[in-house]
Amino acid sequence: MTDPQIKPEKTRDRLLVAACRIFAEKGFQDATIAEICEQAKTNIASVNYHFRDKETLYLESWRFAFNQELAQHPPDGGVENDAPAEQRLAGRIKSMIGRVADDDSYSFAIIHKEMAQPTRLLADILEKEINPQRLQMFGLLKECLGHAASEQQIQYCHASIMGQCFQLLRLKQMQSARPRRAHPSDLSDINAFAEHVVQFSLAGIQAIRSQTLN
Repeated sequence: MTDPQIKPEKTRDRLLVAACRIFAEKGFQDATIAEICEQAKTNIASVNYHFRDKETLYLESWRFAFNQELAQHPPDGGVENDAPAEQRLAGRIKSMIGRVADDDSYSFAIIHKEMAQPTRLLADILEKEINPQRLQMFGLLKECLGHAASEQQIQYCHASIMGQCFQLLRLKQMQSARPRRAHPSDLSDINAFAEHVVQFSLAGIQAIRSQTLN
């Protein structure tokens, strides 16, 4: 006898997969439930059953995408907890870049759309899901910068690293939108890009650390 829970769970997952793709591509306002259901091969009633409304589907699809990406690209980058802070920071940077570069990753793209056309729907869920990752990054930056570093310096370093990751996302979206046009950056070697961001960031952190110690 078939388990009655199998089909609903598969339908819910199909909706989440389709929704995170479409919200990443179009943003909340331009995405439609009809299009999401068409891609998920289900009907609008299933959205009402599993999520109640478009707003809840938006939140849950972002959470789904984020957790899937963390499973594929662990935030520590595979670096041991007892490794030097610089190595652990490098692992986290490479993990983020891996998530941004992955064609099956959508959470960063959804956030990017949210920044362009704010709905304020993601505020609470972003704080709950992303804040632990952000605090761990702040802790690593403090270790790398030294205890003399100010909170402002830590925040600026964090913003600089995140800016480089989001720049990769923008370049990726440009290439996807206009694949035949020449673009200013070559994204064919993501590992090389990740190594550059790590070296650039660590050199900047070391320069700031030197200044605070003088």
